[in-house]
Amino acid sequence: MDPKEILQHYWGFSEFRGSQEKIITAVLKQQDVLALLPTGGGKSICFQIPAMAKEGICIVISPLIALIQNQVDQLKARGIKAIALTGSIPFNEVNDLLDNCMFGNYKFLYLSPERLQQEIVQERIQKMNVNLIAVDEAHCISQWGHDFRPAYLECALLRGLLPETPMIALTATATKQVATDIINNLKFIDPLIAKDSFSRTNIAFKIFKEEDKRYRLKLLCATLNKSAIVYVRTRRLTQEVAAYLNANGCSAAYFHGGITKQEKEKRMNLWLKNTVQIIVATNAFGMGIDKPDVELVVHYQIPDCIENYFQEAGRAGRDGNSAEAVLLTNKTDQGLVRKQFLGTLPDTDFLKLVYTKLNSYFQIPIGEGNDQLFQFNFNKFCAVYDLNPILTYNALKILDRNSVIALCESFSKKSTVRFLATKQQLFAYFEKNQTLAPITQTILRTYGGIFDFDTKVNTYLISKKAQVPEAKITNVLNQLKKDSIIDYTAQHSDLEITFLVPREDDRTINVFAKKVAELHQIKKDNLEQMLSYINNTDSCRSRQLLNYFGESADKDCEICDVCTETNEVGILATTSISKSILTILAKKGQTSRRLIEILPQNENVLLPIIQDLLEEGEIIINTRNEYELK
Repeated sequence: MDPKEILQHYWGFSEFRGSQEKIITAVLKQQDVLALLPTGGGKSICFQIPAMAKEGICIVISPLIALIQNQVDQLKARGIKAIALTGSIPFNEVNDLLDNCMFGNYKFLYLSPERLQQEIVQERIQKMNVNLIAVDEAHCISQWGHDFRPAYLECALLRGLLPETPMIALTATATKQVATDIINNLKFIDPLIAKDSFSRTNIAFKIFKEEDKRYRLKLLCATLNKSAIVYVRTRRLTQEVAAYLNANGCSAAYFHGGITKQEKEKRMNLWLKNTVQIIVATNAFGMGIDKPDVELVVHYQIPDCIENYFQEAGRAGRDGNSAEAVLLTNKTDQGLVRKQFLGTLPDTDFLKLVYTKLNSYFQIPIGEGNDQLFQFNFNKFCAVYDLNPILTYNALKILDRNSVIALCESFSKKSTVRFLATKQQLFAYFEKNQTLAPITQTILRTYGGIFDFDTKVNTYLISKKAQVPEAKITNVLNQLKKDSIIDYTAQHSDLEITFLVPREDDRTINVFAKKVAELHQIKKDNLEQMLSYINNTDSCRSRQLLNYFGESADKDCEICDVCTETNEVGILATTSISKSILTILAKKGQTSRRLIEILPQNENVLLPIIQDLLEEGEIIINTRNEYELK
């Protein structure tokens, strides 16, 4: 079948969109391609269709297990044979799956970049009939990209293993610098660079500066006809915001990496089928998910860069209908976001300190230690040397990324506890189980909100406060879970850490210190550009975003908060708005919030007019903090 027949047969579309056909034609001619397409621009079709049109199998590199699984499931649902090879599969199963790829007539093999580092995977790939290599979310390969992943650099291995196979790299967010980096790192030869406009004319990009963000969120969600995504940064906040929305008559569910696979599938399906209107999620949510009818995306907190913001906001309005992408912020947010994103970047001195303390902790002499493996209790290590856990975690990640040490990821997760019993039930329980009371009370004094939400707990910290061994804390938690007093998910902080190079203290860090400083500076610059976008109220939001990605707009969007504020003041006579306010207040006193809900104008237009009416003595504020006629 030719590409259009494949499109019609498997996807049900009769025509390609944007640059899709040009990209597919280039791939079929064995040309390397860099595809820069906006979120919702149909990137996956650009490699899936040419792979279907040729003999052999397509290897797809993708960064997230959830994204891989979603695409594999979609292909299978269309009757296309696809396999996912992610990090959690045992070696013997990997062997069998690779056999299937070689002899089972499969069309797609999805890999995480880490899998490419395994010799067995490299060996088998060389023996496969590979018709195309696709690198999805390709910005991850660039140090200038917003989600740089060193493991992505291994993608270049495929060029050496399969020199005759064309390669396509795809991303929804790439500046000119990132695009150049992708081309160089993947060793592209005379590539086609296909870039569709990032303009999303149906999305109204808006910044609301609100002291009471929850109230504004409630107003936004109360008028929904279809569905919405609310992005927050922490797992706990997903639960808190979803609970608030549900309590205020909005249908919401929360979604984050800590819930079980079954719960994820259940909540995702409820949202996809519009049984639940709003999903409150951490930022990984939505990647690769095809839901066209999202009419509202809200960023409840400031993202760390414009790329992340634009990609997430772009999940609104994929059906072409009018949609909003709203960022809620207030005076304290900007200082907080600098502290959260920049205050946790370990500098060279801190890296050297952590590395030295690691060697001291395991008593490794100068010149020794390479290939030595140890059991490592992260919480205890931080406590012994009085180290900030978040800074230390980031320092260990940098040491791991630069091959000084190798460690598993599990220590970054903590045990979670949520009390199921009421306080009255607890009193009755302690009367029969008095030995459990002191440790349980220590936990209750240490963590607020533990009756309402899954709360991360540090068992080592609790053990120090209760002055008992950490093992006893674990035993008590297990007993409380067994007796249905708490919901407890255990995540032990012990892990294996391997030292990969001999100890040389400062010299070990100096090798890559400059590179680390450069990456930190990139993160700082990215955040400052995000804050600059938020604070720029002189230029159309769409123009600002397009300019960032090296694209110019012919005209203002006329629907963002900047454009509508300008237009409304210019078009709508102040006297007409004043008359509307007076008409409403003649019937009943109203708060400013209620007036903003009732009237169609932007609050930045309404509030100055209300203030003018106050100063002119036409209205007054009563004892209930409502405006009424004088």
